[in-house]
Amino acid sequence: MSTPDEANVPASPAAGAWSAREPLATWLVPLPPHPGRPGVRSVRFEYSSRGDRVPGLLLLPADGPGPYPLVLLQHGAGDSKDSDLLDAVRLPWVRGGVAVASIDFPLHGERTSAKLSEILLASLADLHGAERRHAVTLWQGFATQAVHDLGRALDALSPHAEIAEDRVAYAAFSLGAILGALYCGQEPRLRAAALALGGGGFGPPALDPARHIGRFAGRPLLLVNATGDERIPRSAADALHAAAAAPKEVLWFDSGHHDLPGRALKAMWLFLARSLEA
Repeated sequence: MSTPDEANVPASPAAGAWSAREPLATWLVPLPPHPGRPGVRSVRFEYSSRGDRVPGLLLLPADGPGPYPLVLLQHGAGDSKDSDLLDAVRLPWVRGGVAVASIDFPLHGERTSAKLSEILLASLADLHGAERRHAVTLWQGFATQAVHDLGRALDALSPHAEIAEDRVAYAAFSLGAILGALYCGQEPRLRAAALALGGGGFGPPALDPARHIGRFAGRPLLLVNATGDERIPRSAADALHAAAAAPKEVLWFDSGHHDLPGRALKAMWLFLARSLEA
């Protein structure tokens, strides 16, 4: 994971310009049929981002005319692009006619570090109003790299013949929603975003998600949270909701952080499907 020069996410880029001087060196490899993913084609992809190689998984409908709208769907803390939880979310979406891509965040999945990943996960509890220097420093490097990786993911996938590059949305859970609040306002290619189980007040002030989400103004935004969330305080969720600009929709569900009900996932899908209509 690269060390940032400053504690800020990248300035708003033009499409395809997250790092014009760094070759993407993208490769995509179709994977054998997965027994747990009937009706879906799987493609592994990889690209360069700030000196890292970022692995990703692209799921496409098994058949159909294409090109398909794309949802960039991201995992939570300690999870990965290959998680069963993400499959439960994205497989119905892909069968509904969209492509879904996920990458491993820094220090997650194939990018796990035996030392740094453990430190990052332990420090997440301190990020709400964090003052401890080591937690803040690690978060700055992690968040800056992650936001850049997301932008480069679209750079890598947009040329794919089966991707409708003008119909792209972002969706995520927990850590992915917190990072998504930083990313979405920086990304002009997104039509819409659905952020679940996120909140404001995390990390140093420059990287507070509530300070960045307002930049997504003018595009549809869905915010989903749980009334019994043991990880994201109600005050943090409310702070993010208040900072978000119209058009926005806020939904609360009676659940905890790890048991968001199926109707919440359905609401996210319906929202994204409407937003990605031609």
